[in-house]
Amino acid sequence: MSVPDGWRPRLVALDIDGTILKWVEGSGTTREEISPAVKEAVHRVLDAGAHVVLASGRSPHGMTNVADLLELHSPDRDGADRDRLWVVASNGAVVFRYPPLEVVHEETFDARPAVEAILDRHPTALVAVEERGVGYRVNSHFPDGELSGDMIVTEIDELLAAEVSRVIIRDPESTADEFVALAAGLGLQGTNYVVGWTAWLDLAPVGVSKASGLEYVAKELGVASDETLAIGDGRNDLEMFEWAHRGVAMGQAIEDVLAAADDVTGTVYEDGVATELARWFRDGRSTPSSTQGFS
Repeated sequence: MSVPDGWRPRLVALDIDGTILKWVEGSGTTREEISPAVKEAVHRVLDAGAHVVLASGRSPHGMTNVADLLELHSPDRDGADRDRLWVVASNGAVVFRYPPLEVVHEETFDARPAVEAILDRHPTALVAVEERGVGYRVNSHFPDGELSGDMIVTEIDELLAAEVSRVIIRDPESTADEFVALAAGLGLQGTNYVVGWTAWLDLAPVGVSKASGLEYVAKELGVASDETLAIGDGRNDLEMFEWAHRGVAMGQAIEDVLAAADDVTGTVYEDGVATELARWFRDGRSTPSSTQGFS
C-alpha cells in the first residue's frame, strides 16, 4: 500500500521471533538476543511519541522478558515515566498490560473438535495449552526450547475439558507443508489456525488473529489502522499486514509472507527492523522522513 507524503506511523506493531529477536550460538548454547541497533531504533519510535506494541504467537509469560530486554517500560530519555505497555499475545487471543502483567482481554473457544480431528490423522502429535504464569499443560513433552516455562504432562481429556485461548499442535515427525495440507483438508470449522515454520499448528478462536488483537489495542489508544506499521516474518503475520497501513516482511520470511507484504526489509541478522524504522524515525524528534521511493 502506498503511503502519503509526510506519513509516519503512530503505532508500530512488532513480531518477536525472527523479527526483533534472533538466536545466537556460542559456547555450545543458543541464546536470544536483540541487537543494539534494533533496540535504539525502537526507542527512537518511543521518543517520537509513537506507540510500540509487541504482537506474537507467544503466550504472555513468554513475552514480558522481551519487553524487559527492549526496556520498553523504562523512563524515557527525559526521565519521565512511560505508560504501561499494551501487548498482543497468543496470536491475538490475549491482550495484556505490563508491568505488572494484567490480562485485559481474552478470547476463548472449545478446541476439542479440532484437536480430536487432528489427532485422528496424527495420533502421536504433541498438544499444549497455556497454564497462565507457569508454562503449558501438554500431553507429552515438546522438544527442548520450543515452549517457555514449565511443561505439565496432562491427559488429553483434561487438557480439553475447558475453553482455551490457544492450542499448539506439534509433530516433530512431520513438515510444515504437511501441516498446511492437514489444516486445509480438515476445514477446522469455527477455528482459526496458523502453521509455523515447522510442523507446528496454532489453533485459536475463529476471527482471532494478531490483527484483531491490534485492533483492540488501537481503539484503546485512539489510533486508526491507517496510522500503523507492522513488521513480521511468519504466516501468523499475514492478517496483521492486511490490517496495518504498511506491512513489512523480514528478509528471511517464506515466499507467502514476502508476497503479502507491502515491502521487504533486511533479515533479522541484518537488523531489518532498524532499517525499516529509520525510514520514519530518523531521531526521536525529527519530522517524518520522505517516503519517496517506498510503497
